[in-house]
Amino acid sequence: MDIDVQSFAVANLRRRPEVAEVGGFVAGFDPSTTSPYLNYASPLPGARPSRRDVTALIGAFRERGLVPRLEFAPDGAPAAEQALREAGFTTEAVHEYLVCVPAALTTPSGSVVETPGTDEEYASIDAALAEAFTGEFVSSPEGAARLRRVQESGGAVRFVRAPDGGCAGAASCSAPAVGTSELAGVGTRPAFRGRGVAASVTAALTEVMFARGARSVWLEYSGEGSRRVYERVGYRPHGTRLYMTLGQ
Repeated sequence: MDIDVQSFAVANLRRRPEVAEVGGFVAGFDPSTTSPYLNYASPLPGARPSRRDVTALIGAFRERGLVPRLEFAPDGAPAAEQALREAGFTTEAVHEYLVCVPAALTTPSGSVVETPGTDEEYASIDAALAEAFTGEFVSSPEGAARLRRVQESGGAVRFVRAPDGGCAGAASCSAPAVGTSELAGVGTRPAFRGRGVAASVTAALTEVMFARGARSVWLEYSGEGSRRVYERVGYRPHGTRLYMTLGQ
């Protein structure tokens, strides 16, 4: 499964507005933001990068004024981690990822899940996610536009409407590649937590990806509470993803 997740990471980066392929790495950039979560690289599965390859990768980030950063499943490219550490990269985080397959999916009853269609709905979703992930990003027209691009490019965005017509919680899923898809950004505004919103959007998006031919869907989780939500839907542990950065 690590190879599938790593292959997907590379394929997904190649969809970015700007792509640089350096040695055994693929870097994806979004010129509309300097966010390190949207500008990063990943090694090709099984890559054995040289010191020159890593130096060239660092240069691709530095020339854009960005912090060199990578996300990858280490078991899918075991030689890459050592090459990066030798160049001074350090661990930013290690996250476990969970995987769901069609036979395991359980759809909860409860919240009505909707597909956004208007600019106002995309803006509301972006604002709700910014509130849910306090401090990680600020809502913006660019953020709403990125969500629309996900929906219109083979991925999916789903949300639960709040009583006032806004967004209570939402998530998105990248278009399938190499048989799998990544579900990300599952967020619920604090006032609506504990009502099954996260489980509902997770199940709905997972079902959409299976209907589009994905053999699996994977996601990362941020704590034991969210892990329990995903496990109730049918997700199970499968491996880890390593985040590495290089300081100034």
